[in-house]
Formats: sequence, structure tokens, C-alpha cells
Amino acid sequence: MEMPPDQPKGEEDTSQAQQQWKKNSQKNLDSTSQIRQQPRDPPTEILELGECPDPISQILENPQGTEKLAAELEGDFDKSHGSASDLQPLQASNFWHCPDGSFVKKIVTSGRGLDKPKLGSRCRVLVWGLPFGSGLPEGWTELTLGIGPWREETWGELLEKCLESMCKGEEAELQLPGHSGPPVRLTLASFTQGRDSWELEASEKEALAREEHAQGTELFRAGNPKGAARCYGRALRLLLTLPPPGPPERTTLHANLAACQLLLGQPQLAVQSCDRVLEREPGHLKALYRRGVAQAALGNLEKATDDLKKVLAVDTKNRAAQEELGKVVIQRKKQDAGLAQGLRKMFG
Repeated sequence: MEMPPDQPKGEEDTSQAQQQWKKNSQKNLDSTSQIRQQPRDPPTEILELGECPDPISQILENPQGTEKLAAELEGDFDKSHGSASDLQPLQASNFWHCPDGSFVKKIVTSGRGLDKPKLGSRCRVLVWGLPFGSGLPEGWTELTLGIGPWREETWGELLEKCLESMCKGEEAELQLPGHSGPPVRLTLASFTQGRDSWELEASEKEALAREEHAQGTELFRAGNPKGAARCYGRALRLLLTLPPPGPPERTTLHANLAACQLLLGQPQLAVQSCDRVLEREPGHLKALYRRGVAQAALGNLEKATDDLKKVLAVDTKNRAAQEELGKVVIQRKKQDAGLAQGLRKMFG
């Protein structure tokens, strides 16, 4: 068997084999072939796979999380005593990372065929390793893509994204960047035929959007603006595929989404959501008020003042708008005083 090139320890073994061959050459002329047919010890570079660069480190940004993830995915090589042919380095093709960067998937067992679950697919799955308090059941369960409260939890959203990328029979491990626990293992045993959103009739899209809207409202009232925002966002994605001008419910969804974004500390997104509302209804008071609050949070005090004054011009007793405008006036006075002081120092 030919020797692997450029391996220091391998070269050392080769010289020993050659010396042995010279000593025995007169006794047996065929010893050369016998020596060459003898199996060699695996090269050290192959045995020390733990030192090879892990493809997953190119995906995760958290170095500490990457080290833990690599250890879990590659296994404990110190406990392996098999031959070199039994030790196969992980290939980059074994990994799939979610486009939004929320998780990395290692394909443990490849699935069959090319079909993947779609909206409405009932999936028979085996789930293990979810962290405590995930709100999802472990073991064998059935999950329907696009339907059900299981999707509102963080891990539910991740599992749904992962299932959309899997084939029948596929087994995979999920790891979040920075998550210190072991990977979550997910097996997709089977699924029913679903449909892409573009295959749905307009009435079906509107019905699904209403369900998402209702679920979002329940979550918002329960103090879960993040879950509510997910529902409102999914409802809007369904309705935005309909021909213009679309159903009037889009206006309410954008306004509700803006309320969630304010609570989540996302004033820039809240401004954008309010803009969508005011494009359709310029006098929408809730959108004007929420945009005014968002502009104030961004430091755009003049724009905030304009929006809040428009609210009070229609509803003079709107206490929330009055209080917010009072805060903005104080902020503007402080801002003007700071500017005046800076000018005096510059030109004084």
C-alpha cells in the first residue's frame, strides 16, 4: 500500500520497514510484497480529528458556544479505537444553517426523496433534548405547520423552520449560537401533503390570516408582545400576496404590530408599521399616536410633536397623547438649551 505523502511519523515507519526488508531480502525474495501488504498504523493526523477545523465554527459567531457545539456534534474521539477507515471527518455538506442565522442543523441521517413539509402538513416527529420550560412535548408527537399554539414559543418557531427544510426519514440535531445545552434531536418520520402559500385560494389565505390575528390578540392581552408580533407578521405575509388593495384587515394588523414593536423596543420598525397604516388611512389616530411615540424615542422631536398634535386636534381629551406631548415639549426645551449652551461656548 502506498504511503501518504508529507507525514513525519509516516516517514519514520517507512524507514523501519525498509531496514526490515533489507535484512530479510536474502532469506525470502517475496518479503517485499509481504511487507507492503501489511496494514500500517493510522497516521496521527487522521487520529487527531479533534484538532481539525470544525466547519460549524464558520457559521456560529460565539466562540464559546462553537467549542461546545463542536464537541457535541463530533463526539468524543478519545473513546474511539477503531481503524482509520472508521473515523470519517464531518463534511460541510452535513450542515445546514437557517438563513436568518437562528440555528444550525447537522444532518445525522439523510432523508428520502425531495419533498418537504409545507403549510398545513401534519408531521409525525420525534423530539428529544428540549430545554426545560420550552413549552413543547418531547417524544413522539404530531405538529401541523402553520397551525397551532405550539409555534408561538421560541423553540416551536425553530422546530417549524427546521421541519420545513427536512425530508421524510431525516434525523437532525439543532444547536443555537450561544446555547450551552446539548443539541436538540429531531426526526421527521412522515408528513402529509401541504401547500405553498401561493397555492392557496384568496378565501383560504384570509381565513388563516384571521386565525393568526385572533391568536396574536390573545397573546398581546396575555402580555406576550413577541409572540403576538409573530402572529401579526404571519397574517400580513399571507394578506400581502393578495391583489391590491387587499382586505382592510391589513390596516389593523400593521397598527397592532406597531404596538408590539414599541413594547419590544423597536421604534424604527414601529414607525414603518405606522407608515403603512397612514398610507391607507391618513387620519388613523392610533397609528399617529404610536408613530409620535416612536419618533420621540428616536429623538425626532419635531416629527413626534406634529403627530401628537394631529391626534389632539381630533381628540382633544386624549390623555395619552397629552402626556406624551408634554414629555416631548420638555425634551425639546432641554435640547434647545443644550444647543444654545454649545453655541455660547463656541462663539463666546
